[in-house]
Amino acid sequence: MSIIKIIPAKDLSSDFFEPRAFADDTAGIVSNIINRVRQGGDDALYELSARFDSATPVRLEVDSQDLAQAADNLRKKQSELYDALCYSRDLALRFARRQKQCFSDFEEELEPGLFTGQRTIAVDRAGLYVPAGRFPLLSTVIMTSAPALAAGCGEVVLCTPPRPHPDGSKNPYGDEGILAAACLCGVHRVFACGGAQSIAAMAYGTESIPRCDVIVGPGNKFVAEAKRQVYGTVGIDMLAGPTEVFIIADGTAHPDWVAADMLAQAEHDPDAQAVLATPDENFALAVAAELEQQLKNLATRETASQSIGRNGCIIITKDLEEAAGLANKKAPEHLELALNEGAELKKLEALVHNYGSLFIGHGSAEVLGDYAAGLNHTLPTSTSARFTGGLSVRCFLKTVTTLRTVPGSTGQIRSASAAGFLGDAEGLAAHAAAARIRL
Repeated sequence: MSIIKIIPAKDLSSDFFEPRAFADDTAGIVSNIINRVRQGGDDALYELSARFDSATPVRLEVDSQDLAQAADNLRKKQSELYDALCYSRDLALRFARRQKQCFSDFEEELEPGLFTGQRTIAVDRAGLYVPAGRFPLLSTVIMTSAPALAAGCGEVVLCTPPRPHPDGSKNPYGDEGILAAACLCGVHRVFACGGAQSIAAMAYGTESIPRCDVIVGPGNKFVAEAKRQVYGTVGIDMLAGPTEVFIIADGTAHPDWVAADMLAQAEHDPDAQAVLATPDENFALAVAAELEQQLKNLATRETASQSIGRNGCIIITKDLEEAAGLANKKAPEHLELALNEGAELKKLEALVHNYGSLFIGHGSAEVLGDYAAGLNHTLPTSTSARFTGGLSVRCFLKTVTTLRTVPGSTGQIRSASAAGFLGDAEGLAAHAAAARIRL
């Protein structure tokens, strides 16, 4: 029996297309943590760090000298990784700066003497969260900082869970790779503070950690819940759940490549989801066999096999168009089109429209987007790609509007006159008077 379910499209349950809900026992815990940080400031952070973290530093901000030393250590000891981080950073910045160019300011004279405009302004301070659990996410430093810096934020601060300082002192420190990446990316300030308490600190401010305008970055269920609870006080990027990939493939795809891409998502978390849709049953069986074969030698096979067995599936569709329809209904975080170049691939590109990022053709592996292709890997999950995109410069920009009038102009007179009648209709007499006083 195959480790992954193979299902005809007609037999898919409606639950497959619903947002993936998980048992939530975190709201009360997180609410208490947030309240403690709001009331206790740094003292609460030290108390919570002693309870939850593997180190208890005597202060919170990591010294700039330690950041520089971490980067230098990486350059000397792991030069290939150092170069890869620099390459990924440069591509991410180039892509984010190009995104920024799409947000243009303008002023338009809609009526004679009535000038309306738009301005795009970066938030003052961006807060980044970078977890450091089983897999310290060095790439997340790049993905969160690049759009903030490209947007033009005045200050970019980063929180990451504390780790013991290599010199044995109680000085603040974090995962050395994350600190090195923060230095390479030009993050302005780094704090050894993790979990829901760090989200509360960036949302409300403490004696050490400044209040931020936007908080972005992934985390566990407590971090996600904290972001949900502070939203409104501060902006957030999104509420992300377990990662997912949806692959549409035909017989021209490589079964081993497709299986590898599915396992790359599955190894993240037992709740991750990897899905293949194909009209080719022989190809489906070949991928199922490859999954079993590759799992045998995979270092993360315990997690990956749980994910594939619980949440993964291969869907047999009548044709590629049906597969595209399923993808649009599922709205996956990552969508791969594993087909040869040609008319069929172009047709599918035009048909799909609900996804976080789209990967086109056999060579465009999703993992490239995760690490070193310029794209941001912080993307909407659990069907939220129906209404939002991934992390970008947009998250750190405010689009504000302006009005300028020429007194006595046709546009100013007509606008004031119309505003007076609308104020009357809504029973807002002062509104109407404020408009008519200018006539």
